[in-house]
Amino acid sequence: MKILFMGTPDFALASLKKLYEKHQILGVFTKIDKPNTRGGKIKFNPIKEYSLEKNIPIYQPKNLNNEDVKKEIKDLCPDIIVIVAYGKIIPNEIIDIPKYRAINLHTSLLPKYRGAAPINGAIINGETESGVSVIYITEKLDAGDIIIQYKVPVFESDNFMSLHDRLKEIGANALIDTIDLIEKNKVTPIKQDESLATYIKPFQRDDLKINWNKSEKEVFNFVRGLDPFPGAFSTIGDKILKISRVEENFKTYKDAKIGEVVDYIKKRGPVIATQNGSIILVSAKPENKKLLAGDDLINGRFIKIGDILS
Repeated sequence: MKILFMGTPDFALASLKKLYEKHQILGVFTKIDKPNTRGGKIKFNPIKEYSLEKNIPIYQPKNLNNEDVKKEIKDLCPDIIVIVAYGKIIPNEIIDIPKYRAINLHTSLLPKYRGAAPINGAIINGETESGVSVIYITEKLDAGDIIIQYKVPVFESDNFMSLHDRLKEIGANALIDTIDLIEKNKVTPIKQDESLATYIKPFQRDDLKINWNKSEKEVFNFVRGLDPFPGAFSTIGDKILKISRVEENFKTYKDAKIGEVVDYIKKRGPVIATQNGSIILVSAKPENKKLLAGDDLINGRFIKIGDILS
């Protein structure tokens, strides 16, 4: 099948590689190059780097509503458009160009967790199951009919990155299976139940701050759901502490204040009181410092018993 691929981050790369092995990639649409935050040098995203390696034509329009862009897509004559974390809204005029329209790989079991951060959201909310959905693109965000869904367990040892890496491989296989169904005319699309739809919006900075008034389980899920990206944080006085990993302690400290550093467990880290228990701070990055283990936070006097994390 002749495919026009749209995607940008590392997550999309597994899908592009699988599709390249089995189908004809007419071209790749990816977001425009941006300067690196350090030094201002341009660094190509993973999709562009792979496309250059394989001599796949690359398109990086600022605006998909441009008539010249629409004409370019028509001239390519794709059988289908495959979208994986492209980061742009696709106009209806483009969706309708290919014979088989456009499909999207989304990293949740739709209709739950529509929107920008479904992997983070599933972990933060303590889900024990996640997965991928391949859907037809519609004007409404992530609301198209479902073609395929594959489920995976979410383990307590998972963080954002470990679940991300499993889902990108499963998602790539789901796209291959979807296109096989489309080619054989065996698709039985399933409408999403709008009454079950939930949304996860892009994170703003304040959304990443830990609320120590939550239970130990909620704090545990919150931190691992944001690890390593975009990263949870708290503050000690006027200093930011970016928190990478915590463990549940299953212990309550009488008369402890919420967010208070109440104990220290050697070779594990400082203990912080939560709403109904406590967690162990296993690793964190003090402001303007490197990531440190819990022991080093104590030994380096970045944190001490009696401190309050706000």
